[in-house]
Amino acid sequence: MVLTARAMVRWLMGLALVCALGAGNAAAGELLVIHLPGIGGHMYMDDELVKGLREGGVSGRIEIYNWTCGDPGLPALHAMERNQKQAEKIAAMIVDEKRKRPEISVRITSHSAGSGLAVWALERLPEGVQVEDVVMIAPALSPGYDLSAALRHVRGKVFVLYSEFDALVLGVGTKLFGTIDGVRTEAAGMVGFVVPEGADAEEYRKVVEIPYQPEWTRYGNNGDHIGGMMRRFVEAVVAPMVLDERVGATTRPVDGEMAGRR
Repeated sequence: MVLTARAMVRWLMGLALVCALGAGNAAAGELLVIHLPGIGGHMYMDDELVKGLREGGVSGRIEIYNWTCGDPGLPALHAMERNQKQAEKIAAMIVDEKRKRPEISVRITSHSAGSGLAVWALERLPEGVQVEDVVMIAPALSPGYDLSAALRHVRGKVFVLYSEFDALVLGVGTKLFGTIDGVRTEAAGMVGFVVPEGADAEEYRKVVEIPYQPEWTRYGNNGDHIGGMMRRFVEAVVAPMVLDERVGATTRPVDGEMAGRR
């Protein structure tokens, strides 16, 4: 079949439109998950989380960002100045991704002290730049840390998985050595967050706190410090959060009172 010049132009315009729509849909569906590990740096449990996310249906890119700079453990916990610089780098990474792909969906998962880096990175995002959702597993932040500034850069929810059975690391450990924000107290990953005086109560509506459920033992989560990172648990419970699906676990609102939590 021989096309006239006018028909050829129309065909090319239609092809260009189809390609443009296809590219737009691809961009709209693109997902980036940034995972921030604890003070141990990139460990086997972080790889387990990635496997669980994949098996739970999370596609797209999953990047583990090791913010400990090859200096893990207590030095990473107490390197406040370096950690703040690392948070700046994480924020810059998010901004760069949003600049290159405005439609990209960015979600953050974090374990233990990595939750502090997640919060500080969010605080450093420019006005109007937001991630979709955040999942904090056993956050080693102090319960009264004001999340207001970070929450302004979250479009959806901040899921907080905490366990009263995480007493060795986030009870005894953080009382002795401090949380990632330098407070010697039981961490939010053990007792949950509270709304400090002067915080933005409306922003705190984004926080969904999920206490440990005994039935999670069938997924390999015994409520200890790494239980929330187990592959089967991540597949069954964490992946739906990352996929923005309805969460079936029992949740509770963030406490508005500080009394008895330190």
